[in-house]
Amino acid sequence: MEAQHSNEDFAVGCEDPLDTKRCFLDLNSLQAKEEAAVRQAELEAERFGVGVTPEAQGIFDALSKTLPVRWDKTVIVVMNEVRVTSPYLPESVIGGTPAANDRVRKVLLEPGVHGPLRGTWWPCMWMLMGQRLGLEWRFDYPVSLLLVSNFSREEKRKGLMKHDHTFETLNTVKKITEETERKMAGGGAAPAPKQDELQSHPVKDQLPNVSYCITSPPPWPEAILLGFQHYLVMLGTTVLIPTALVPQMGGRNEEKAKVIQTMLFVAGLNTLTQTLFGTRLPAVVGGSYTFVPTTLSVVLAARYSDIADPVERFERIMRGIQGAMIVASTLQIIIGFSGLWRIVTRFLSPISVIPLVALSGFGLYEFGFPLLAKCVEIGLPQLIILVIFSQYIPNLMKGKKNIFDRFSVLLSLVIVWIYAHLLTVGGAYKHAAEKTQLSCRTDRAGLISAAPWIRVPYPFQWGAPTFHAGEGFAMMAASFVALVESTGAFIAVARYASATPVPPSVLSRGVGWQGVGILLAGIFGTGNGCSVSVENAGLLASTHVGSRRVVQISAGFMIFFSILGKFGALFASIPAPIFAAFYCLFFAYVGSAGLGFLQFCNLNIFKTKFILGFSIFMGLSIPQYFNEYTAVNGVGPVHSRGKWFNDMINVPFSSEAFVAGLLAIILDNTLHKKDSATNKDRGMPWWEKFKSFKTDTRSEEFYSLPMNLNKFFPSV
Repeated sequence: MEAQHSNEDFAVGCEDPLDTKRCFLDLNSLQAKEEAAVRQAELEAERFGVGVTPEAQGIFDALSKTLPVRWDKTVIVVMNEVRVTSPYLPESVIGGTPAANDRVRKVLLEPGVHGPLRGTWWPCMWMLMGQRLGLEWRFDYPVSLLLVSNFSREEKRKGLMKHDHTFETLNTVKKITEETERKMAGGGAAPAPKQDELQSHPVKDQLPNVSYCITSPPPWPEAILLGFQHYLVMLGTTVLIPTALVPQMGGRNEEKAKVIQTMLFVAGLNTLTQTLFGTRLPAVVGGSYTFVPTTLSVVLAARYSDIADPVERFERIMRGIQGAMIVASTLQIIIGFSGLWRIVTRFLSPISVIPLVALSGFGLYEFGFPLLAKCVEIGLPQLIILVIFSQYIPNLMKGKKNIFDRFSVLLSLVIVWIYAHLLTVGGAYKHAAEKTQLSCRTDRAGLISAAPWIRVPYPFQWGAPTFHAGEGFAMMAASFVALVESTGAFIAVARYASATPVPPSVLSRGVGWQGVGILLAGIFGTGNGCSVSVENAGLLASTHVGSRRVVQISAGFMIFFSILGKFGALFASIPAPIFAAFYCLFFAYVGSAGLGFLQFCNLNIFKTKFILGFSIFMGLSIPQYFNEYTAVNGVGPVHSRGKWFNDMINVPFSSEAFVAGLLAIILDNTLHKKDSATNKDRGMPWWEKFKSFKTDTRSEEFYSLPMNLNKFFPSV
């Protein structure tokens, strides 16, 4: 072929040779002629080595004149609504096929590549490139540039490959691209309005601006600190639940310390299994408030009231809870591993997901400011400092590398914990009420003195479990509610980890492994079930880090500090209002993850407004009635002679996420007609491609099992 070609050559196969922009999009659509696409690619590759359109050459020439660095390698990445499907494209032209994506990944991993995109795994690379350029996920013009430089040894010694320089380069690309767009729009003095200025914000399959997604771990020092933050955040629930239950069971501080150690140990095991073999999302699996009412029913059972020795009473009650947990675990194990939950979740749509996920976060409001206000002089400063560190300081230092947003939990906790300790030793609570002292003082938990130095939790440490049919059925109801709540939390975690929506088969697999987690809780004797930690899901949003490795490191901290009892008890003695301040931020983040799915729905339809408004309102109102009735009367609205039956009704309808999700999925699937227009209003055209594991190539990257286990346990 000749080295020079006219504009007509670039428009081969198009009806209008002058409309190169439109022709480019036509050539890369599914309806384009295969021969025309191959010919275009060959002509461009020979002329530019990497080019795709004439506009690209202008951008490249302008960069060559303005930048001081010699660019030996330039990758032009095509970002179109429709992916390039030609298997014959030469390697120098990078399209949107899996093979082309793999070539991009290999280029970015070459030894000569430097800059902020060095070593980026390809599912994140698409988003990071758009983020660095300040552009949208799908571009309104046919081509954008990602420059990857091979520096000579001399240039390396001069330090020309600093990140700031690379950022400046990409900003230059953005400016030149915008100028090219204005010229293409008419070239007049007044630039033509961009298409994105006339439209609403485009929808995003994956959340942008995430620094590290599931498969791209941060450097080890940063990952270890982030993992320690996750450990600190999950401690709140781990301490609050035994603190409420153990004294009523007859246990002392020694038993409470052992239960906390056991909960930490089992949480570490469950988090590891969930990230390795479950959904593979960076989800922490810890204690669950959903199981507390049913557990209290076991604690208050009449058969334990005649036991005089408190320690014996504690152990007998714990063995009864263990038996109920073991029975309840079978529900999630069967529903998850049999694929039944896969069938159920395929009835979900963006409309029904919104109330479920939103109230998985917002529904926990009672653990936010009401708990914080029990010691407002500690909780309120913690909340204010946390918001300043995570939101305001990063906003003021925009464009600069700072640690405040990523480590806001760690930094604010150190400051407020020291402040709380100074108040304690200074005698601020010497004459305060007992409840105030328990909430505010840093030395009243009694855990440090009661905890052993080294102790490894082991199965059936409280004795052989006992089984009671009614309590087992009641705990099954709580297990099903936890299953629904965890589904909402899984969806939020996937969003904040910059993954695609979780396929139903992966959700079902995760539920099965969560059932295994409840089984472990019953075997080891934690006194509580488990579910996905909502607060840790919110922490992903606060740090902008959704790496799986970070959460696995946090699981290591859980196991480590569960064995070294004194050190674990030190962190467990953090006052509860400090954790409540964390919840105010992190539960809100999870709730907003649910609201984020509004972008896929048509909000100008009255039916959509009814489903969303009614399900969210009733999801708040019904549990409020059940909880208020229980608080005033000591029993739930359903109070027959069978306590197990009462719990089976009262517990589900006391959960905001369960009620809202149940109503939304019923209304969504019964009110809407099954036609294309209605499906579009529900967001189904976007949602459908994630209903199966195989319909989107990114699912394999995010959710496939390790060690080629997908061959033996395929997802569908």
